[in-house]
Amino acid sequence: MMNGVEKTNGEDLATEEQLITPWTVSVASGYTLLRDPRHNKGLAFTENERDAHYLRGLLPPALMTQELQEKKLMHNLRQYEVPLQRYMALTELQERNERLFYKLLIDNVEELLPIVYTPTVGEACQKFGSIFRRPQGLYISLKEKGKILEVLKNWPVRTVQVIVVTDGERILGLGDLGCQGMGIPVGKLSLYTALGGLRPSACLPVTIDVGTNNEKLLDNEFYIGLRQKRTRGKEYEDLLEEFMSAVKQNYGEKVIVQFEDFANHNAFELLAKYRASHLVFNDDIQGTASVVLAGLLAALKLVGGALADHRFLFLGAGEAGTGIAELIALEISKQTKAPLEETRKKIWLVDSKGLIVSSRRESLQHFKKPWAHDHEPVKGLLDAVKAIKPTVLIGSSGVGKTFTKEKPLILALSNPTSQSECTAEEAYTWSKGRAIFASGSPFDPVEYNRKVFVPGQANNAYIFPGFGLGLIMSGAIRVHDDMLLAASEALAAQVKQENFDKGLIYPPFSNIRNISANIAAKVAAKAYELGLASRLPRPKDLVKYAESCMYSPIYRSYR
Repeated sequence: MMNGVEKTNGEDLATEEQLITPWTVSVASGYTLLRDPRHNKGLAFTENERDAHYLRGLLPPALMTQELQEKKLMHNLRQYEVPLQRYMALTELQERNERLFYKLLIDNVEELLPIVYTPTVGEACQKFGSIFRRPQGLYISLKEKGKILEVLKNWPVRTVQVIVVTDGERILGLGDLGCQGMGIPVGKLSLYTALGGLRPSACLPVTIDVGTNNEKLLDNEFYIGLRQKRTRGKEYEDLLEEFMSAVKQNYGEKVIVQFEDFANHNAFELLAKYRASHLVFNDDIQGTASVVLAGLLAALKLVGGALADHRFLFLGAGEAGTGIAELIALEISKQTKAPLEETRKKIWLVDSKGLIVSSRRESLQHFKKPWAHDHEPVKGLLDAVKAIKPTVLIGSSGVGKTFTKEKPLILALSNPTSQSECTAEEAYTWSKGRAIFASGSPFDPVEYNRKVFVPGQANNAYIFPGFGLGLIMSGAIRVHDDMLLAASEALAAQVKQENFDKGLIYPPFSNIRNISANIAAKVAAKAYELGLASRLPRPKDLVKYAESCMYSPIYRSYR
């Protein structure tokens, strides 16, 4: 039993040497085998396999190793000038040869991550209707109301472990992209496999289409979604309720449902509504918070002091801002044993109307209310900085700057790169090279005063793949905030002295599978400790178990 599901048909590391049979409905052979992305190996089929599976004449006579195929494809990809062309080439590879796609992604993660995810995935979503070739995932629209369970049954795989779902209303920093938001669940799930080792067949991308308020899309003759304004209120809630019930009915209690890029009001309500009854996770609220907290915990080793010694001011009080604030308050509470109500008072938030204070409480949205502290009203960010005198300033609409005498910590978290609040170059120049800088999307290294600075990336891809693996391998039935804290602490612990010496507060992505295994182990350990794990007995060495569960993209030998 591997990766929490029996009979994984030779997909994980532990079964790499075993012979497997390429089943579809019957044994795949000949032309069908070459058209099946799960089993196709292209020119890597051996002479024996070509005989046994009726492939003679269907392939050129040359034999290639998987390594040689990878070398050729990376060479081809690098010829493209435009990132979107690389994205399309990778998508095409994923539809043709799944293992080779993941081998490329795992071996070249730092180079390809900006292509399969932010920033290129944002452009792909904007142009999704034009580049759309073959559907990936499930599209559930208002037309399917009352039939969602049947729609789920149309998906060919029964043992789904993680679903990433969006309604396309707030894609990255790009706004409402409607049905074209499907690029996000597809991209996230390819990272779940490449970085966290979940089996591709266990991942299901879903887009819920309730219309779009984007006039450009509604007027575009190539738009692939429902041509109507967004449905709100009861009809929307009923559709989501039907979806969540159908998911549980079809896939059971232990399937992760990750909400992705919903608008603020829906994101908080969905998380609050379903966290007690389903295994749900919102990457924009919880994943971002966990990554930023890890960066802060790591930065404290550079700056000195404890989390509780600082006063925090946030620019932005949406999903990311309040999510990060709550997790910081929880961590301080855990470290100092002070009640959460007390530790929240160290954290102040500024929204579009100014500082959030108790006199505004009546008019505030519910998720902002815990942050309304006693203080006279203050209008803008600059006045708030003067009034509160924060030691840490984090921007989630925005720019995060931790002002200390020595090293300001700057977190510019908005995605994609075009939406970032400041560039790496601005940060290093402004701080005269003293800044520790991390951003949501990647920036190139910057030279300042003859010294090269390598900007870090506060990317959710550090957390969610390992977090998901930890939930699956422990058979967790609910997500608890302590698991998010465990994930943050595990990530911060992976930052080595040589990373700090370069001013980095996150470890390099090249080692991401090892980082994910360590995060998964800590999350699973917390699930067992809290009594939320259903996979018994508990494995002795959780890191080793996490590694053995991980999907391996190496070609298998066929009988």
